[in-house]
Amino acid sequence: MRKLVTERDVLNARKQRKTSIAVLPNGIVTPAAADAARKHSITIRTQEPGSTSPNMAPQSKAIGLVVLGCDHGGFDLKMDLLSLLDTLGYKTEDVGTFSTDSVDYPDYAHLVAQRVARDAATVGVIVDGAGVGSAMAANKVPGVRAAACYDVCTARNSREHNFANVLTLGSRVTGIDIAREILKAWLGTDFGVERHRLRVDKIMAIEDTYRRKA
Repeated sequence: MRKLVTERDVLNARKQRKTSIAVLPNGIVTPAAADAARKHSITIRTQEPGSTSPNMAPQSKAIGLVVLGCDHGGFDLKMDLLSLLDTLGYKTEDVGTFSTDSVDYPDYAHLVAQRVARDAATVGVIVDGAGVGSAMAANKVPGVRAAACYDVCTARNSREHNFANVLTLGSRVTGIDIAREILKAWLGTDFGVERHRLRVDKIMAIEDTYRRKA
C-alpha cells in the first residue's frame, strides 16, 4: 500500500495489467494520478494496513468444505455426488432440497453461493435441470464465480483459468458417470498461474464497480 500515488504509479500499474492500487487511509493521490486512473479504468481504493482488496482474485488453497444444493430435478444426481464426495474424503454440507418435490432453483443456488462467499476455503456444487439457471443465480452473489460445466475440459478450465468456486451441473443434460468425472476434475484442478489471476482480477473489478454504484 502507498502513502502517495502519482501518475507514474498509475502508468506502472497499467503496464502490469493491474486493475487497482491500494492507498493508506491518510494517503495522497495526486490530481494527475486521479486523471490517469480514470483514463485507464484503474481503481484507487483506500485500504487499511494488513487488509486485502476485495477486488483481487483469491489465491488457491486446500478445499475445506464442499457445499451442495439442488432443485427437484437435480436431487437424484446431487445425492449420487454427495456419496462420491464422502467416498473421496471431502467434508460436505447439503443445503437442500431434500426431495423431488417441486422447488425453485434460485433459492438453493443462493444458499450455496452465500456459504461460498463467506469462506475462501469453501466451494459449491449446484445441480438443476440444465445447470445454467443456477449459475446465473449464484453469480449474483458478490465473490462467487459459478461455472456451468458439461465435460472435463470445461471443468478444468473453469478452475485453472477462471478460478471458479462454484460448479453447476445439469441433470437432464449430463449423465451420472460424466458428472462424477466432471466433479473430480473440477475439485482436482488448482487455480492457475499469475496471468490467469490478473484476468480474474478484472472480472472482480467489474463486479466491484457496479456494487459501488448501487
